[in-house]
Amino acid sequence: MARHIYACPMRWSDMDAFGHVNNVVFLRYLEEARIDFMFTQAAEAGAGEFAGGSVVARHEIDYKLPLVHRPAPVTIETWVTRIGGASVTVAYEVKDTDEDGSERVYVRASSVVVPYDLAAGRPRRISPVEREFLGRFLVGEELRTAA
Repeated sequence: MARHIYACPMRWSDMDAFGHVNNVVFLRYLEEARIDFMFTQAAEAGAGEFAGGSVVARHEIDYKLPLVHRPAPVTIETWVTRIGGASVTVAYEVKDTDEDGSERVYVRASSVVVPYDLAAGRPRRISPVEREFLGRFLVGEELRTAA
């Protein structure tokens, strides 16, 4: 299974009064990983249309463990669980791997992202090039045709 790996820097201001990363900040972390995946990596692979516009239609987040600020970045793994005609579901794990190989997962989440034509002011279909790029990271569902 191919996953996009993003090393997300943490900021001191990410912590809240309880001494851990605030729940809202995790949405920013997910956004950073998604932008790196769908804009930067996709563009490098020749599928840069997402950078022209996309909107998030839905987020789901399960908070598993508190995350405390430290100098080292936290790892965000991103992959695709569904590719529809005009939307894609991206899944994430925000985690660390200990020296013994065990994982600590802080958050599991997913986002439904809709490609958006900014000039026309409406959603658009996923292009064949985008579909091919996203398909490299697809896990758990068959690639749907753009019917």
